[in-house]
Amino acid sequence: MKKQFLLLCFAFAIGMILFQSCKKEASNDPPQVGLFYSVVAKQAAFTALTKHVESWNWDFGDGTTSTEMNPVHVYKDGGYYNVKLIGTNAQGDTASSKATLAVSLTPYVLMTGGVNAVKGKTWKLASGSSPYDKFANADAAFSTVSGTPDPLPAGIFGTGLGMGEVYNDTYTFYFNGKYSHDVKADGASFGGIVYQYVTTGGAGIVNANGADFGLCTGKYTPQTGATFTYVEKEDFKVPSVYGAGGVVTYPGVSTLDFSGTEFIGFMDFQRKVIVKEVTDNSMRLVMFMAASPGDLPKNTHALILTFEVVK
Repeated sequence: MKKQFLLLCFAFAIGMILFQSCKKEASNDPPQVGLFYSVVAKQAAFTALTKHVESWNWDFGDGTTSTEMNPVHVYKDGGYYNVKLIGTNAQGDTASSKATLAVSLTPYVLMTGGVNAVKGKTWKLASGSSPYDKFANADAAFSTVSGTPDPLPAGIFGTGLGMGEVYNDTYTFYFNGKYSHDVKADGASFGGIVYQYVTTGGAGIVNANGADFGLCTGKYTPQTGATFTYVEKEDFKVPSVYGAGGVVTYPGVSTLDFSGTEFIGFMDFQRKVIVKEVTDNSMRLVMFMAASPGDLPKNTHALILTFEVVK
């Protein structure tokens, strides 16, 4: 019995020494903080990688927080979120770690920048080389117009046609559906020359260097309070000289449409466009052109061009 008592006292003494050692370590060592996360759809699971920390404060970047050590959070909308973890030790010292999450990046989110992109996401025609850009016929297959290069060379509208200003105009999409358009110093936009003659009698033409291809720049005043509509998948019917009954149907495509007189990239009779691809930094669109006055409003051609994000 005496032996058991002595062992108990010894164990208690060792425990007190260890306890005091831990208290001393906690009081002297600063907090160390890191974080790990995994994302599936709109749900994110977080793990605090911390040392010498007694409390945790998470900011999920969408206005919500948590004090759990390893929380799970479901975001309402897709987008980019700046997450921050603050760890605090027993003495109130803090350390932090940050990460940017990409949550449910749908084409709409990639186009607009998501709910946290308060200034929207701005695009312009890319002047660099793309293997997909071409001048096409407005037929079902978008066949290449005879005598034109496929793909189009980098900067062709500038170096080839003397219309480099078309690479300056910008187009901004907002997550809430708003849309803005900047035509820059020349007050003109890239468009079809037949469209200009029909709508302005030619008075709106600013630069006609692309006339041989039915192209020009023309005066345009962007619409105030414009909006856009994105449809992920639809059967899109377009007036075309190549279709039976004057219509070509493009099945199961993504489209962009705009309010009032607004458009993106190319000003012509047909303002609704096909979205071929959207990534974080590039977007490829099909924009239609009616270049035959006798067949209006049927389209004859299509410009398949790449847009890039304005940094």
